[in-house]
Amino acid sequence: MNPTFMTLLGQMISFAILIWFTVKFIWPPLMQAIEERQRKIAEGLAAADNAQKSLAQADAKVAEELKAARAKANEIIEQAHQRANQLIDAAKREAVAEAARQKALAEAEIEAAANRAKEELRKQVAALAVAGAERLLQREINANDQKALIDELAAQL
Repeated sequence: MNPTFMTLLGQMISFAILIWFTVKFIWPPLMQAIEERQRKIAEGLAAADNAQKSLAQADAKVAEELKAARAKANEIIEQAHQRANQLIDAAKREAVAEAARQKALAEAEIEAAANRAKEELRKQVAALAVAGAERLLQREINANDQKALIDELAAQL
């Protein structure tokens, strides 16, 4: 046998043992580590995808809540405007009613003052008429007769 052939045969047997050893002891843990790494990467991608979906759902929910909050705020503002308008209208009505009352009171006071002035004027006219009549008659009327005559003339005026 040729020494080259023996060397070649020894190398082939060594290589076969190396392949058997690698396939038996090194390859399974290596493949298991690669598969575990692939599984972890797949889980990470799935978790990222789920997180992205959850974030999109949360964003949609936040947008919905903001929309509802804005609608509620607008409703509250509208109610406040309506209430303010009601208060303003009520205050206007009350002010108009108070002005009417004040006007009625002023008119009543003016009328009472006018009546007092007319009454006073009647008395003065009656007193002047009595004084004039007294001068015409050249006699003096006693105080009771004069008062009765003044009252009578005032009632006629």
